[in-house]
Amino acid sequence: MMTTHAHAAGLWQLAWRRLRADRWAMGALAVVLAFLLTLLLSACGLIVADWEQEVAVSYAPPVWASGAATSASASASASVSTSVPASVNAGAAAVAAGAAPRDNPFDPLAEDLRALRAARGGQHGGAELPMYGVDDPLADDLARLRAAAGAGAGAGGEAGATGAARLATLPFGADKWGHDVLKKTIKGGETSVVVGLVAALLAVALGTLLGALAGYWGGVVDALLNGLYNIFTAIPSVLMILAVAAVLQQKGVLTIVLILGLTGWTGPYRLIRAEYLKHKSREYVLAADAIGASHWRRIFVHIFPNVSHVALVQLSILVVGFIKAEVVLSFLGFGVPVGVVSWGSMLNEAQNELILGRWWQLTAAALAMAVLVTAFSLLTDALRDALDPKVKF
Repeated sequence: MMTTHAHAAGLWQLAWRRLRADRWAMGALAVVLAFLLTLLLSACGLIVADWEQEVAVSYAPPVWASGAATSASASASASVSTSVPASVNAGAAAVAAGAAPRDNPFDPLAEDLRALRAARGGQHGGAELPMYGVDDPLADDLARLRAAAGAGAGAGGEAGATGAARLATLPFGADKWGHDVLKKTIKGGETSVVVGLVAALLAVALGTLLGALAGYWGGVVDALLNGLYNIFTAIPSVLMILAVAAVLQQKGVLTIVLILGLTGWTGPYRLIRAEYLKHKSREYVLAADAIGASHWRRIFVHIFPNVSHVALVQLSILVVGFIKAEVVLSFLGFGVPVGVVSWGSMLNEAQNELILGRWWQLTAAALAMAVLVTAFSLLTDALRDALDPKVKF
């Protein structure tokens, strides 16, 4: 009678069984996969491809907060109207009634704008654009006058049609240019997640490889790699990042990934090296040597699965840190180029918006980052426990 021998489950099968038994881990995995799927669809242009369209008025509030924002805007408009000269209000009424345009055919309200600036002291001169990211205090007055001019031009006019197409509220509000903040957050996640995840994978892979070689071989290899480690850790991290950025001399997502990956490998290297020093003399490694396993097989097949939980913890820490580092690099001018949106660039824009009371772009970017980082941390912690042979379930 033929008998069948049941094979024992391998390390990865046991890890998957342990992971499936953890409800928090499976929930975190679902959140991470949902983020990745959304960002993949965005990268392929299947969703939020029109995120740069100006679909709403400037700083349109979220739908669930439109009541307070509308009342605040109304009170601000009322206070502004009391300070506007009667001649300016009359000019706006004349424009709304369809009067002849002013001398400037490109901006019929230029004279009204000059009058508004003169009434406020003329400290802004003739400049209409905001400087240094601070909004022009006359922007609301100018928008009100131009809205009146657009209404007077008739419903069939192009300006009137454009003004009617602008929405007053959006689910998560709009930014300064009228872009949908929700679509902008999804599009910005492409850059931030790619930077955080790919740079962390590069740093952990490099640190794990060098740490495994140093810890397993020892001797001259260990001394050389320790010297390289000491050089990188002796230089402050900010200066090291700026030095690598100056050498690359380019802006872009690939540049940020290389900057963070080539400077962030020291933490995983130190921990993985210590684990390999401890495991290379244990019985299962000596048994693998006795049956003829090669050095590379012992390093990556026998030892690495038993220290992989350390690499996963470092991956979780570096993903969070690199997403934050992208914000710093963007602020210093080494981040994403102009025209590329990321969570870091959104948080950078939100600095000026907070002064004006526009908080929804900061909330959207911070909320998306917090949810992804929390889910990723829970998932990697569960993976660490599932892969750690000393943890019993």
